[in-house]
Amino acid sequence: MTVTETIKEAVGLGHGHGTSTPSARETSSRLPSSPSKLMSLIHVYTTAATREAMSAARLPLAYRDSCAHLLIPLNRCRYEEYYLPWKCETERHTYEKCQYDEFKKRVAKMDELRAAKGGERSN
Repeated sequence: MTVTETIKEAVGLGHGHGTSTPSARETSSRLPSSPSKLMSLIHVYTTAATREAMSAARLPLAYRDSCAHLLIPLNRCRYEEYYLPWKCETERHTYEKCQYDEFKKRVAKMDELRAAKGGERSN
């Protein structure tokens, strides 16, 4: 679930659009505990990481891609939560979705290039 979907569900504008509002227990289990953390999540998910930020977060070079702005708060959350697998689910999901979307873009680009060459493989 993305941050936008989480906010919509919390406000009551989710899938049902008011047909049934989620209970307080359901809402609190999906949202960050404080409004400041929620706002920082929204800010992080919409901005790209700078080289300085990636360097300060000590990201390995292999992970400094277009999804690095999501990996930085995920690694911070993992560290703060002692790498418990049931913690940081929202951050992990958004990072993995970003990675998957980037993979789909690369595959589409390869298909385009292959179609332009008449179906020939490059190797």
